[in-house]
Amino acid sequence: MPEKDKKYYIGIDLGGTFVKGGIVDEKGEIITDGKVPTESEKGGEKVMDNIAALVSDLLKNTGLKKEDVEGIGMGVPGMIDSKNGIVVFSNNLRWHHLKISEGVENRTGLKVKIANDANVAALGEAVYGAGSEVDDSILLTLGTGVGGGIIVGNKLVEGNRSAGAELGHMVIEHGGEQCTCGRKGCLEAYASATALIRDTKRAMEAHKDSKMWEIGSLDAVTGKTAFDYEKTDVYAKEVVDKYVEMLACGIANIANIFRPHKVLIGGGVCAQGDNLLVPLQKIVDREIFAGELGPKCPIAIAKLGNKAGILGAAALIADIN
Repeated sequence: MPEKDKKYYIGIDLGGTFVKGGIVDEKGEIITDGKVPTESEKGGEKVMDNIAALVSDLLKNTGLKKEDVEGIGMGVPGMIDSKNGIVVFSNNLRWHHLKISEGVENRTGLKVKIANDANVAALGEAVYGAGSEVDDSILLTLGTGVGGGIIVGNKLVEGNRSAGAELGHMVIEHGGEQCTCGRKGCLEAYASATALIRDTKRAMEAHKDSKMWEIGSLDAVTGKTAFDYEKTDVYAKEVVDKYVEMLACGIANIANIFRPHKVLIGGGVCAQGDNLLVPLQKIVDREIFAGELGPKCPIAIAKLGNKAGILGAAALIADIN
């Protein structure tokens, strides 16, 4: 049971399919969690109703009243005006200028603070996860796209009107692969799991003698395929080597701009562990400005996994950042 003399925070991780949430204590322990369907196709009002219903369920699960929690922090996909609590644009949720903080506050009677979901995940790792022992850390999430979050001096850096920190959309090859953002050659177009799958399929199509065909068909390709065969198939190794080189290029750029104490990487590709980290670190160490003369920029795997969103959102409202 929760203790009345502790502080509690509600963290909401708003996704395209589910709204996940939890109540977090001041030590970063999730004392209860749950999820409800997002139902974004029914509009923003319905989503805010669902968030309020989830908050009510979380409180009931713990026996806490709304007066016992400090407020609600939320991580939301898209361009977020965190100061004014507005979702300026979210392509996944099909929202334009939704006043989500105000809407959820009116429904729950609790104060609400929002930020971009990747920024919130970075904050979660900085406060409770792999970046908790340093002041400056940067998180890159390698999934369908490449998200990013920047922590400097234990503060979340969001940029003008919270529209910055789009690390996946730095160009690393001018005129290169088409990115979904409209530009060409973005880090996302080379270092996302989507890009890894694309390049694996290209290699298989170009080389019918590749052992990767043992998986059966192109439809069976995942972000693991090239890594699974890199030691036995030269074409798989070429895919992995190119992927690591492009990701390292992006990380070296980030390191040269911010020189953080740590760069954290999350997402499904990170399940490769040292198979990814060791060659990645070697290239970054070689390419970083001043090389061995300057401070190193260690790369580590993010720790919190699916909990980063809830914990980071709770940290938003806890004003730890």
